[in-house]
Amino acid sequence: MRAYLSSSISSINENKINGMLAEIDLRRTLQGLGFGDRISQGGWILRNVGEGDFGHSTIVLFPQTITPMVDFPVGRVLEEPSISLHTICATMHQIGVHSYFCVPSIHINEDPSTVIWHAKQLGIPNPIPYTPLTGLIKTFSHRGRRYNFLRYKTNANLIPNSNVPEEFTKEHLRVTFQNRFMSEISDIDGILWGQQYTYPIEIKEKTVAEDDKIGKYFGIDVGPFVKLAFYAAKKGNLHSLFFVREINNTTQRKLVRWWFVTFERLAQYASWVPSGGGKSMTGGSSTVVKVPKSEFTELSAISLSHL
Repeated sequence: MRAYLSSSISSINENKINGMLAEIDLRRTLQGLGFGDRISQGGWILRNVGEGDFGHSTIVLFPQTITPMVDFPVGRVLEEPSISLHTICATMHQIGVHSYFCVPSIHINEDPSTVIWHAKQLGIPNPIPYTPLTGLIKTFSHRGRRYNFLRYKTNANLIPNSNVPEEFTKEHLRVTFQNRFMSEISDIDGILWGQQYTYPIEIKEKTVAEDDKIGKYFGIDVGPFVKLAFYAAKKGNLHSLFFVREINNTTQRKLVRWWFVTFERLAQYASWVPSGGGKSMTGGSSTVVKVPKSEFTELSAISLSHL
């Protein structure tokens, strides 16, 4: 698994690792608050590309994790997704985002080239059988020639052991899809099933910063901001949340506390003048949208119960 990740992920770095650890910590925290069964696994959100067609078709892929020491033989009865994932995907379907659960089969153990994917659409009233993933997608244009995604060499040893199966699974599914189809792709950290709404979530680790005009704030890169804006534009019962794991500094990275903000409040109170070309508080140079810390809510069982 690590060898495959070393050749498929173009930028395994400290920031990506910190993001993985933040996601693990959030799931652990939600579990401790009694909401562990309210968050889905991660996946991919993809849009079709091409002049006049860009973004007109959006799909979500949720993979079943390839777990070590577990067989996934070809020809077996394929596993069914959880009821909660069906419910989440029904909400996505209402806003025109088709969601698919992708299940792997493996011809030869320890050989990633023999992994094949079958998928079925979720969130629709009529059950459908599993179909080979590459034959199921009709609204994305085929890649003219095979693109060699497995050409990188990076240090996958930075990935924690506990995260390797999930990251391998997601990367294999991404490479399989993008070798066949043209698309714009971004990861989904998870989807939270609230008491009232369904929330795609973004998770980031941040130090608090300060601005003369707005006081203490957290920054969100413009890419995730635009993705959250896409969810908001779809309306319906699909909202979104931005989770921040506040840390004391970028050296010790000790947890101060968890915060979250809905996109509605994020968009309402974000500064209209982004910080361009600077550090995004995760080490990278990017355009950062500044959101006052005072508009965030501290994560707790009580605050979660109001979502």
